[in-house]
Amino acid sequence: MFGEHQISLRSRSEHVAEGTEEAGRETLLNRVYTELYITEGLRPEGHTQHEVMQLETTTKTNQLHDTAIKNPDIFKVLPDQHRSIRVVLTSGVAGAGKSFSVQKFTLDWAEGLENQDISAVVPLSFREINLIRDEQHSLLTLIQLFHPTLQKIPAEQLSVCKLLFIFDGLDESRLSLDFNNSPLVSDVTHKSSVNVLLTNLIQGRLLPSALVWITSRPAAANQIPPSCVDRLTEVRGFNDAQKEEYFRRRFPDEELSSRIISHIKGSMSLYIMCEVPVFCWITAVVLENLLTTKKRKKLPTTLTDMYSHFLMVQTKRKKNKYQQEHQTSPDREVLLKLGRLAFEHLEKGNIMFYQEDLQQCGLDVTEASVYSGVCTEIFRRECEIFQKPVYSFVHLTIQEFLAAVYVFHCYSNRKVKVIKDFLKYMIMKNPSLDEFLSRVMKKSLQSKTGHLDLLVRFLHGLSVKSNQRLLGGLLGQTEKNPETIQRAINNLKEINSEGVSPDRSINIYHCLMEMKDLSVYQEIQEFLKSWNKSEKKLSEFHCSALAYTLQMSEDVLDELDLDQLHTSAEGKQRLIPAVRNCRKFTLPACKLSETHCEIVASALKSNPSHLTELDLSRNILEDSSIVVLCSGLESPNCRLQTLSSWTSSYITDPEHTFLSDCRLENCSLSEISCEALVSALKKNLSNLKELDLSGNTLHDSGFLHLCGFLESPDCRLQTLRSDSICSLSEISCEVLVSALKKNPFNLKELDLSENWNLQDSGVLHLCGFLESPDCRLQTLRSDSMFQLCSDQHDDKVVLTHSEQKCPDSDLQQYLPAAACSLQRSAEELLLFFLQLLVSKLSADICSPQSSACSHQLFFVSSRCDSFKACAEEAAVHAHMHSESCCCVSADAAESPAAAVCEQTVTESCCSWMLL
Repeated sequence: MFGEHQISLRSRSEHVAEGTEEAGRETLLNRVYTELYITEGLRPEGHTQHEVMQLETTTKTNQLHDTAIKNPDIFKVLPDQHRSIRVVLTSGVAGAGKSFSVQKFTLDWAEGLENQDISAVVPLSFREINLIRDEQHSLLTLIQLFHPTLQKIPAEQLSVCKLLFIFDGLDESRLSLDFNNSPLVSDVTHKSSVNVLLTNLIQGRLLPSALVWITSRPAAANQIPPSCVDRLTEVRGFNDAQKEEYFRRRFPDEELSSRIISHIKGSMSLYIMCEVPVFCWITAVVLENLLTTKKRKKLPTTLTDMYSHFLMVQTKRKKNKYQQEHQTSPDREVLLKLGRLAFEHLEKGNIMFYQEDLQQCGLDVTEASVYSGVCTEIFRRECEIFQKPVYSFVHLTIQEFLAAVYVFHCYSNRKVKVIKDFLKYMIMKNPSLDEFLSRVMKKSLQSKTGHLDLLVRFLHGLSVKSNQRLLGGLLGQTEKNPETIQRAINNLKEINSEGVSPDRSINIYHCLMEMKDLSVYQEIQEFLKSWNKSEKKLSEFHCSALAYTLQMSEDVLDELDLDQLHTSAEGKQRLIPAVRNCRKFTLPACKLSETHCEIVASALKSNPSHLTELDLSRNILEDSSIVVLCSGLESPNCRLQTLSSWTSSYITDPEHTFLSDCRLENCSLSEISCEALVSALKKNLSNLKELDLSGNTLHDSGFLHLCGFLESPDCRLQTLRSDSICSLSEISCEVLVSALKKNPFNLKELDLSENWNLQDSGVLHLCGFLESPDCRLQTLRSDSMFQLCSDQHDDKVVLTHSEQKCPDSDLQQYLPAAACSLQRSAEELLLFFLQLLVSKLSADICSPQSSACSHQLFFVSSRCDSFKACAEEAAVHAHMHSESCCCVSADAAESPAAAVCEQTVTESCCSWMLL
């Protein structure tokens, strides 16, 4: 039934071209295909950074540490997974190889090599679907429109076949996918808008038996709700070994390939970009031309260098064209029109163009020069269905470079309207170059997604004389005053990026490097030689440069304490990205925001995650920041052993891969924060031994989330502290006891100190738990009630009660100060508790082998009227029973009676505890 379709797909998929079809380089896909690296899950920085910066921040945490998924296995269930995979969303930066992966998958199926359990693969690219976005179709007619070989398939056959729909290029879509308000469509013959068809197909309401594969660049991937996706994958392009393989396969001449590899390794920015296969091709085109020409030329070391050379290589019509200094007038005119198209659609976020888009920029679509000749491999024309041409630049970075060329040209030629519309307003009518670049930089920093970051980087690179000479008249009359260039450099060093993500601030340093000013680079290298002893005052700009250098270093830094560096608060914030390459990172009192916590969380999520100790002391974190941090804590990659926050810390055994002792005191934990924290702990809960939530306003609602964690059979918590202002009520105590009864075997210490809402009813609930034969509690603290400590090794028992004057009570004959802050109605409860205590001590502490087991229980409080008598009585008993334990509360430590007790106890050699 699908034989004809299979043959058609094989014919469509077996050839591929680097650059464009018109270039005449079309070749067999299987001959040139290099295995790409595909991983499950996405890298942390997906929506707030330019894609090039994403590569730079994650390049050290790629390929070597993740489990790869082979392209044919994209829908196969892994051994540790127990559910079927219906919808796969694959993300990847522009040029990483998403479309190549789709084409290779389709070809392997069409040739009968892989995934033969699939009845038919149905590729539908968004660039094609855009052409019919205003039309009405049924799923059946949509399939038949794009794949005429399926015209004869009956509608009823679709539901019994296993179809795979591949929607390639979600980021190119001009559809509005509404997953919340889309009308229900379940019939494959029912006509509706293309938007509605796609949303119903992805949601599984239409043809639920079908598989769906969607590819997208990172920024557009969030258009698909997570609830609709069964597997997230990422195409990561080439790893270091694959980069070398690419150049060696392209250039059989070993000397040439070795020179190219050596050169790109010498430039960090070029080497990182070669993770993108398309950039490897651009690099190969440029360096082959430069290294094989008779005339020696300086090789490009920056991105602007590389793209300037690439533009010149691709605009030559004859082999000797590259030796000429300037383009011809027609060449220049077409390039500037392309630059206008690139710039206007970069602002809109478009990377695919149609005939009307070209016409609006003055491009004659009938001219062969638009898609061949002058711009053969810069601008690509693709004849899609219905012979409607679709245009694109070969890669996003080429679009960004041409956009920068156009903007620089407009500035140089005083095209005020273009510049004014771009910058919205300019204080000066004819700003100098340094003023213009400063305004563009500020505009790029205001962008939440960083979509202008590479454009502004290229603009600074175009101010360099060597690139201006190379591009000739394309830029117009350029600035040649060295003082102006120096002012532009100084502006970069002094720019205020307060409120901007530290990751984004690093782009300022990249702009300086594009201007080929190495002064800061050299200063940082000098600083690193003796930075532990250095007294050098670091500017904010130095901190961005240092953060980038440390982040990209091959060596993981053992410790970075921002308190030890001489810089401002903003300087410390700019250093936060270095956390990704540190084992111990300290950033106290840095006014951390949610954005800063996102960077820390990305360090915890990265694979591998080096961070084992993190000190956030004296930072008051909002709910949103704690939620972000918890997303890092719950990551399976998290290796954190110590986390300090304000006056507290998380501490763990180095053997554990996640926190085992959690202290999160005074961190303003609310219900929202508590819910996020518990969610993170549940995912790694078997290691957790201690949880300290002291000093947090943890009301009943927040405590309910905590109890859901405590009652889990996998919970191994031994110590829970929730004192100070947690405001626990009867409800909290009831839920807590219920949770502990379900999992009573591990908890050894419970601290509920200073919970003044804990009334008699709450105490009754706690005693219900203490009665349980499974209770293993050794320490219970509550200032509004009592403190009980039991230590099996030292045979010490402490019962304390404090704060208020002891009322006149019959209870005093048992323990003179025992009812100090209890109402008379609770006296009976206290007696009951003491009896329970004695019985537990007899069972737990006094072993049958003991020849003498005598335990005297004493309570002493200097605020009680009976203190002196009580202390003397304790001392007498301590003298008589050498195995007794005499305990004096801390508020009695300075009193004369305490000295009497201490002397008596010392003489009798009995145990002594001062609380």
